[in-house]
Amino acid sequence: MEHEKRRPWRRWVVLVLMIAGFILGGIFIPIQPEIVVAPEKLIEEPIVENFLGLGPLYFVNTMPTLVGTIIILVVIAFFANRSLKNSQKTDLVPRGIGNVVEAILEMLYNLTEGSAGKYAKMIFPWFATIMIYVLFANLLKLIPGFESVGVLHHAHGEGHTTQFLGTFLGKDWSLLLPAKVEHDGYILAPFLRGISVDLNFTASLAIIAVVMIQVIGVRAQGVAYFSKFFNTRRMFKVPFFGAMDFLVGLLELISEVSKILSFAFRLFGNMFAGIVLVAIVAGLLGKISILPAMVMMFELFVGIIQAFVFGMLTMVFMAQATQGHGEEHAEH
Repeated sequence: MEHEKRRPWRRWVVLVLMIAGFILGGIFIPIQPEIVVAPEKLIEEPIVENFLGLGPLYFVNTMPTLVGTIIILVVIAFFANRSLKNSQKTDLVPRGIGNVVEAILEMLYNLTEGSAGKYAKMIFPWFATIMIYVLFANLLKLIPGFESVGVLHHAHGEGHTTQFLGTFLGKDWSLLLPAKVEHDGYILAPFLRGISVDLNFTASLAIIAVVMIQVIGVRAQGVAYFSKFFNTRRMFKVPFFGAMDFLVGLLELISEVSKILSFAFRLFGNMFAGIVLVAIVAGLLGKISILPAMVMMFELFVGIIQAFVFGMLTMVFMAQATQGHGEEHAEH
């Protein structure tokens, strides 16, 4: 039996990267980032003074990420579609990116079919779209340069001093220094910020998911779907139990509306906690670069899990909406 040759060079690569990180950490001292809940404004002036009557609309740093995520997904879909069309013209065997995309979608469809049965074709597009989009939204923020390169704004309170680096592409580039000052200091508004840590995005996605749960429920059961919220079937036949059924229906309605908060704050809270954790660990360790890298691997794991949880909850609730309640099953 042949023994697999050991490759100790991988350890040396890790050691060299650790030493390089330690040296660079001494030259470019890491700065504790500004941890804010709301997305930062890249331009102080609003794009629209009164957007839909809700107030001024600003160009914030989650907008470029939102557009970039859509562009990446469209490009992947284009090349996957071309790859699958080419395989249909030859030996019907998908290869490359088409094979990867087909395998992922087939796995997601099997999950949907196992829970929703005959309603899988109705639920699958929403489940797969939400899950894949949230996955890319979570993973894009792990790219180097995210939340670290951006526009310098004057700090209204305590800010950092800066060091001028030079002019490139007609723009002045500066480096934030660890030293802080109370006046004439600067703070960084990154060009790109993960959209999963923007409550506007998570709340919008939650509203879409919950609304489509109701739409699929109506498509599957018709108007009878709303009887679980306003149950008056036994109100006059058995007044006491009819009143109890009506109150239970109102609680069901409250529970359905609260899914918006549950969806939105679960995704936002977990992803925002990851940012805080990485910032704290990086600030405490300073020059030691390997442990923050391990935390980023944990952030990668959390991003995948949260996308899966958000998508699976959407799919399960949609599958439940297609099914009647015990009373309706008994009548059938």
